[in-house]
Amino acid sequence: MGLYNMMRTSASGMAAQANRLGTVADNIANSSTTGYKRASMEFSSLVLESGNAEFNSGSVEPHLRHAISEQGGFRFTTSSTDLAIKGDGFFVVSDQDNQSLLTRAGSFVKDATGNLVNTAGFTLMGYNVANGSGGGVANGTAALEPVNIGALALEANPSTQGKLFVNLPSNAAVVPVGSRPSDNLAGSSYTAKTSLVGYDNLGNEVTVDVYSSKTAANTWQVTVFDRAGAALGGGFPYSSGPLANTTIAFDPADGQLAVASPTSVSFAVPQGATLTLDMSQSSQLATDYTVLEASADGNAPSTVDRVEIADDGTLYAVFENGARYATYQIAVARVPSPDNLLPLSGNVFAQWVDSGDIQIGRAGSDGFGTMVSSALEESTVDLASELTTMIESERNYTANSKVFQTGAELMDVLVNLKR
Repeated sequence: MGLYNMMRTSASGMAAQANRLGTVADNIANSSTTGYKRASMEFSSLVLESGNAEFNSGSVEPHLRHAISEQGGFRFTTSSTDLAIKGDGFFVVSDQDNQSLLTRAGSFVKDATGNLVNTAGFTLMGYNVANGSGGGVANGTAALEPVNIGALALEANPSTQGKLFVNLPSNAAVVPVGSRPSDNLAGSSYTAKTSLVGYDNLGNEVTVDVYSSKTAANTWQVTVFDRAGAALGGGFPYSSGPLANTTIAFDPADGQLAVASPTSVSFAVPQGATLTLDMSQSSQLATDYTVLEASADGNAPSTVDRVEIADDGTLYAVFENGARYATYQIAVARVPSPDNLLPLSGNVFAQWVDSGDIQIGRAGSDGFGTMVSSALEESTVDLASELTTMIESERNYTANSKVFQTGAELMDVLVNLKR
């Protein structure tokens, strides 16, 4: 049994070194593959029961390991859709069968349908947040959808939010009843006026006139009109009543809005949405009427000029008119034991029992790594180490073959004893 065991042991050693050379070959072949994680072959001994007078040689057991959690270096590019993750986490991608997989290969480009796909053809997944939705599921891939930037070619957004922070002069005279903007009469008077441009549902510009009129000590009336209805030459009377009429009050102690005062004005933009005008930072101080900030969101029809991706994975569409809107939240996933993920073709990994359950989150929060745009994670293969391992494995294979050859020669001697 000793000679047979010796030959079997050396054969297992040759097989183990051949497997190790296989990992070296795979690593060297993928030394330039984006997001590739090096493989290695680790060994453990298999010892057979032996007696005091006889030793039964065992064998060597190879164990494949993938250093999936190892961080690779970054190679920076000029494409904003080239993505890398700095730290813990994986991109969630989908194959042609809609199976969710994980990868660190972030070389994404737009395909014919507008979806972002990487070099291996896997589609990047995320949450659609264009309409304020996109709540994720922490322990699964439900609600994820392909990140599509082709549908953003032409878009008009109605105004829904705005800001009008002003200082109203505390020493202004009170506008008498019957001639205030809310009366909408010819010759109506007011303390101050500011006009804002918003957008309706089709992207048409809509200009609104915002009048501020002092009605009593520390009390002001804010009235909004559609300029399209102004009288010939502008001003009063407008062809229709005010879009909004709100009374705000200030605390005389500090000139800031009183606790019980409204802090915003809401009105329906003609042929558009409801626009809420934030006035929370307005003041009433003893100086001239001053506009501190005036803005309104929305945009006219415009094509997408480019996309930008923040370090938290939010994808913004930047239109030619300068408008910027969040459209997708790119999903990031992790598992308790990433090195035990199941590697598949295309530089992707599948979750299974040894890796633990998947967890979905936002890049840069709760321990997830941050997202780096215009960068690709390089392979973790070190060519010098791989060539050293190749030489070592070759020598070990040769040594095991010599043991096998010696066992075979001794077996010949034993067989020839009969002659």
